[in-house]
Amino acid sequence: MIKGQKSDVTKGRNVRELDVIFGWQCDPPDIGIDAAGFVLSERGRCELDEHFVFYGNPHALGGAMTHSVSGGEGRETLRISLPNLPEEADTIAMTVTIYESERQGHTMSGVSGLYIRLVDAAAGEEIGRFDFGADLDRETAVVAGELYRHQGEWKFRAVGSGFFGGLRALCESFGLEVREEETAVPEAAAAAEPLMLSTIDLRKKTVGLMLEKKKLSGVVARVGLVLDITGSMRKLYNNGTVQEVVERMLAVACRFDDNGALDVWVYDHEFSRLPSVTERDFAGYVPSRILGDPAIHKFGRNNEPLVMEDVVRKYTEEEPDSTPVFIIFINDGGVVRPTKKTLTNAAVHPIFWQFVGIGDSDFEVLSQLDTLPGRVVDNANFFHIADISTITDEELYDKLLNEFPSWLQEAKAKGILR
Repeated sequence: MIKGQKSDVTKGRNVRELDVIFGWQCDPPDIGIDAAGFVLSERGRCELDEHFVFYGNPHALGGAMTHSVSGGEGRETLRISLPNLPEEADTIAMTVTIYESERQGHTMSGVSGLYIRLVDAAAGEEIGRFDFGADLDRETAVVAGELYRHQGEWKFRAVGSGFFGGLRALCESFGLEVREEETAVPEAAAAAEPLMLSTIDLRKKTVGLMLEKKKLSGVVARVGLVLDITGSMRKLYNNGTVQEVVERMLAVACRFDDNGALDVWVYDHEFSRLPSVTERDFAGYVPSRILGDPAIHKFGRNNEPLVMEDVVRKYTEEEPDSTPVFIIFINDGGVVRPTKKTLTNAAVHPIFWQFVGIGDSDFEVLSQLDTLPGRVVDNANFFHIADISTITDEELYDKLLNEFPSWLQEAKAKGILR
């Protein structure tokens, strides 16, 4: 499996007991690695301390989930009795962390060969394997993957997203309060995550109302966000505007996608495909995942076709699926003219492009994409917002979803969607 891929676990299989096996190598060998599982409710929270399953709490949910340590290749295992999981167990996040990372000075740069295997315990059959961590460096914790319910079945999503701050940061991101005798958590910091999650909840409700208005209730779509990171965008990244864009668009993904993940790209004359963002890790996503990553090319000139071709490649070649794709493309002007040809060629794919112009630049080419002739279907829309911070959520989501319903109908009529 590759990062971001989703795979069926129970569909077409009689899997009752699932072993989730973790493995790794360490250099230096004294780095301590712990595997764990967080049992999450529908709102993405670990509601009880007992739902955090690790070496210190090896049995949870009446024995439906257990943790064990082995001496073989697989270092630690979570065994999950799927039929015995309670209905409120919506997702299980599989994680690895470095023990006492700050005190020991260890990071993921000293860990290699990280993998997670899903095995049918009764049959001994491997359902899937995800090797991850090659892109990790200073992080001290990782969400390896998520086992989640979808339409009465269980699926797995390969995540591989790193965290800074070790187990403490990971627990707090899932809503667990971490008490340390020697370290006091500031009241503002302790309140920050619940406050941000409540904002997301409000926006999700707004999106839900808009979906009803647009007759999109029940529609499932994969959602991606493409962010311009050319030189003219520098101020918007530094003043927090782009972080707010991520948060507002995440609410759309939470209502459309079966696992609430927002796929993200950034581009100038190069592009980077980033880890998907969810409700559990959106806080500080832009400062840490974009601005803080030296591997991401930033603030150069623009070249839209390169990143658009990678979007098409992900959804049609790497992860082909009959599910429609809704792409939100943020740009502050200056689109290169070959973008028209790229968009025309992409019209045969189940991807709708919602272009959003922000700022006061010239949007001549972007506006032309809305009415571009010669396409099999009209696969794009464009609107302009001078200052995205001044538009309400209702107005924003109304504009975002304005033409998506008509594209769905036309794409189905043309056989692009089934």
